[in-house]
Parts: sequence; C-alpha cells; structure tokens
Amino acid sequence: MNLDLTGKYAIVCGSTQGLGFASAIELALLGANITLVARNEEKLKQAVTKLDTSKQQKHNYFIADFQFPLQVKTAIEKHLAQHPSVNILVNNTGGPKGGTALDAATDEYLQAFSSHLICNQILVQAVVPFMRASGYGRIINIISLSVKQPVPGLGVSNTIRGAVASWSKTLAGELGPFGITVNNVLPGYTKTSRLDALMQSRSDAMGQSIDDIEKIFVSDIPLKRIGRAEEFGAAVAFLCSPAASYINGINFPVDGGRLQTL
Repeated sequence: MNLDLTGKYAIVCGSTQGLGFASAIELALLGANITLVARNEEKLKQAVTKLDTSKQQKHNYFIADFQFPLQVKTAIEKHLAQHPSVNILVNNTGGPKGGTALDAATDEYLQAFSSHLICNQILVQAVVPFMRASGYGRIINIISLSVKQPVPGLGVSNTIRGAVASWSKTLAGELGPFGITVNNVLPGYTKTSRLDALMQSRSDAMGQSIDDIEKIFVSDIPLKRIGRAEEFGAAVAFLCSPAASYINGINFPVDGGRLQTL
C-alpha cells in the first residue's frame, strides 16, 4: 500500500490545535511538506516546530482569519506566489455556536456560510490550478456527522455543514477528471480541547462530574470510548495518500460507529 507523501505539499487549515493539527502531524509523518493556516501567529510558530522533518521536509505557515474571506484570499494568493506548489488542501475551521435553527439570527447563517463555504471556495479556486499542473490533488473538508444525521441544538451548523457537503460532492464530479479527489471527513467525539470544553459545560449545567458526562457521551458509541485526535488525523492522511486514489466524493465518518445511518 502506497502511503508515501514525500515531495507533496499540503495546506492544512485550522491547524494549531485539535483535528487540524492532528491531521497536519499525520501528513508530515507520511513525508508531506506542511503549510499550517490559522489566525494566531504565536500558536502557528509553536505548532510548526512539532511537525516531523525526518524526510527533509520544509514546513511553514501563513495567517488567515476565516471570519474575513477577503483576508483569506489575500493570504493564499501571497503564499502561492512565494510557494507555487500544492497537492493537498485540508479545509477546517471552527463551527458556529449552538442553538436552534428557528431562533438563529439571519446574520448567523450568513457568517457561517461565509466562514465555511465561501472561504473553502476561495482556497479551492486558488489551489486547483497547481493540483492540475502536478497531476495530483486531494481536497479534504473536515465537517460534521450532521451531514448524515442532524445534531439537536446545532441548527446553523447542521444547515451550513450540509451545504459544504453538497458543494464538495459537486466538486468531486467536476475535478475527478483531473485526478483530483474531494472528500469529507466527519469527526465523532474526539479528545480535543473543544470536547473538553463541551464536557465541562455539560458538567456545570447538569451538576455531574466530568467522568459521568463522559460516560453519557460514550453510551451511544459502539466502541465505548472517545476517539483520539491521531486516529482522526490518520483517516485524513490516508485519504490524501496515493492509496486512496479511487476514493472520491464520500462522507467518511470517524466516530467509533456512533452514527445510526448508513
């Protein structure tokens, strides 16, 4: 099985922590040169030093805040002018706040659509010419299980993630003839600082211990445990590898079997 990404160039968004950082680590372990993207430069500087360089990779970063699409466009264009190679793009940014679909303000939908779909579109339009020229392209969107099964209390997120999934499926058909695959990876409960904060919030609200909250979380997971970030990152890295060259246009849950849908 060919998992070697030596000589490949990957841009990984939202990559100073959590699932984005885990994905960057695994891609680097397979030999890819990594460009990290986030809005906090100090965290970017720290994260880039933790990436594997055993295959003489050169890693870097650029700053972009996905609340501002024009900033993202300017940043990616500047980066590609200086580093005109990219084979892999991992789209990833924080989800909208919780709440019902009915109660959400229209501005919440507009901002989420802008931060997720519009920024993804900007990045894809910027990198696809380089992927086509190289004959190798992998686009991964880290989104949500909600594209298969809506999550109660996440009305805006459910809506926007669904839009991203449909956009991705459309792109998979358009870009496939050029050897570029487009896939979505859907995280379940995974041990990250975001999940820690969620469990703490539930603990405070319900007056139960963190251990009790975790038991509630894992009760509907067949594997009976929370996932590890590196397990999620490994799934992303596999889909970016030559071994996954015939996998295109899918929603790939990494959730321990939690989803009740096919």
